[in-house]
Amino acid sequence: MLPLPGSPASSWIIYKARFKAVFEGADPRVCAAFWLFGVINNVLYVIILSAALDLVGPSIPKGVVLIADVLPSFLTKLVAPYFIHLISYPKRVIIFVTLSMCGMLLVALTPETRDGGTIAMKMVGVVIASLSSGGGELSFISLTHYYGHFSLAAWASGTGGAGLIGAGAYVAATTWIGWSVRGSLLAFSFLPVIMLVSFFAVLPQIPLKFASSGTPVYDALPSEEVEQGQLGLSDSHATDETAESPEGRFSSTSLSLSSDISSTGIRKHDIGGNIIAAWQSFKANLSRSRHLFFPYMLPLLLVYIAEYTINQGVAPTLLFPLPSTPFQYYRAFYPTYNAIYQTGVFISRSSTPFVRIHHLYLPSLLQCANLVVLILHAIFDFIPNVWWVFLIIFWEGLLGGLVYVNTFAEITDNVRKEDREFSLGATTVSDSGGVCIAGFIGMAVEVALCEYQVARGRKYCQQS
Repeated sequence: MLPLPGSPASSWIIYKARFKAVFEGADPRVCAAFWLFGVINNVLYVIILSAALDLVGPSIPKGVVLIADVLPSFLTKLVAPYFIHLISYPKRVIIFVTLSMCGMLLVALTPETRDGGTIAMKMVGVVIASLSSGGGELSFISLTHYYGHFSLAAWASGTGGAGLIGAGAYVAATTWIGWSVRGSLLAFSFLPVIMLVSFFAVLPQIPLKFASSGTPVYDALPSEEVEQGQLGLSDSHATDETAESPEGRFSSTSLSLSSDISSTGIRKHDIGGNIIAAWQSFKANLSRSRHLFFPYMLPLLLVYIAEYTINQGVAPTLLFPLPSTPFQYYRAFYPTYNAIYQTGVFISRSSTPFVRIHHLYLPSLLQCANLVVLILHAIFDFIPNVWWVFLIIFWEGLLGGLVYVNTFAEITDNVRKEDREFSLGATTVSDSGGVCIAGFIGMAVEVALCEYQVARGRKYCQQS
């Protein structure tokens, strides 16, 4: 922990030494690669949400874009952890890059008219890109298991940076520079190429020798551990030899990497043995998932429901008369709110080397309070100006980023090594699940709030 400014321990020399100690042992190539993974895997998702108003127009709830952008990702995270280990990480990266580029090109090249057919075609492109984002998130978070805690911190910072870069780039391209929506999206379609360079040229490949996913499967843990509810929790039975050995640092004992015999006693080249081993692995992973729900999945789910209901359902109605704002058009409110939110997310997701939150439910409940306050303002119009809304949106981003990064940091610290890779990947379903739920809630909330405002003479939500 760094000293507070003004304290006796806050001299520049001490501060510099402690700051250096925080990052002692970090591999710059690993940190750079995972930061870029986080940025590129999430940036298109953010750009699509920032472009929601331009893609569907003011008459269609922006929750439609949110659902198309996150539901495929949610379904991917829900089912993929049980079989994705059969695909090697290099192959996954190539698949993700291809899907991302194809999806964004489809969105960009579809005519800009807003009839049902063109909007549906754009949503197909969004769905394709979402599949890539969901698979990428669970894969890269699982991959941090082989590269240490600095890789997780870099990934989280990158995802926060993706929000800031994506929202800021879209506002800059379409509002400040004056590019068309189509031209901006077409330019952004080629960003996934950076992921290829990061994986194959920047990331050290030695640890991946221990993470080969071609044929090994997760081994089922002993049934008595399932009965005793010990799956997924760290305990004192982990051996010191595993912690100290090179293999223990870079590989998961849940993978059968050194033996051709599965936990069933049947050779993995035998088809019947593969089926039995896969079924045992599936049952063991289901048990692991149950023990992750309350300590990790639920607070992450709650914070995402609250913040994305704000972003997609309430924010489009948080409008003020233009002369009292820094904007010339009402369409500028929505992407600006998103850019401010993403700034808060970036700061908090980059905070784990300095600040750790162990009680995940507190910021989740504070986020729910933000939702209530902003809904009440949309109804009763009691916040005096847009600058106060900017501040609340920034605070919303800080809370959301804190819960996200600290959830995975807590798993890294508290879940046993043999369960950690699976647990990190499986928990990613909570954020997408929360966003999916928020998408459906947001569609209803936006329509209801806009109708309420229009009925009382505040027709800003119908203008662009």
